[in-house]
Amino acid sequence: MPNPEKFAAVDELTEHLRTSSAAVVTEYRGLTVKQITDLRRALGRDTTYAVVKNTLTKRAAADAGVAIDESLLVGPTAIAFVKGDAVEAAKGLRDFAKTNPALIIKGGVLDGKPLSAGEISKIADLESREVLLAKLAGGLKALPTRAAGLFQAPLSQMARLAKALEEKKPGDAATAEAAVAETGSAEAAAAADAPEASAEPAE
Repeated sequence: MPNPEKFAAVDELTEHLRTSSAAVVTEYRGLTVKQITDLRRALGRDTTYAVVKNTLTKRAAADAGVAIDESLLVGPTAIAFVKGDAVEAAKGLRDFAKTNPALIIKGGVLDGKPLSAGEISKIADLESREVLLAKLAGGLKALPTRAAGLFQAPLSQMARLAKALEEKKPGDAATAEAAVAETGSAEAAAAADAPEASAEPAE
């Protein structure tokens, strides 16, 4: 007979996955209850750090349409569901792991794209969303107001665009404007401005 508690757990995990911009899978073996509590406080109210059952998480990921690598769901697993700034959450996890080696960051997803542990580390080295927004605001002053929609772009696209604008020469403004007008996407604008830009943590 189906267990109502398991159904409820899957539903809760599914909701977390659907409403989170990122999810970071960790192994918490060896962490004390106090350390886990400290980690939750360090991550802040926009990130939920939850101990999960692997089989239920696989089912919830399928229900939510989120591609979590099932090889990550082995052993004692806890997931950081990020509803705020993914960069700040990645920094919090990385910094905590430095002082608490029992926490192992295994991988996850960002904006629907799979992430390796190395890519999460790169995200932790990025500037916060607020800083990226400030850079975009400065870099887009010469562009039409239609570029304002780029401020809603996913973090990975914002990082590429900010880097492209930072490296762009003054005479290249027309190129950036044309890319924005044609596609309306931060990713295309970044590609048009700086094909060599390498800030692509989520791919």
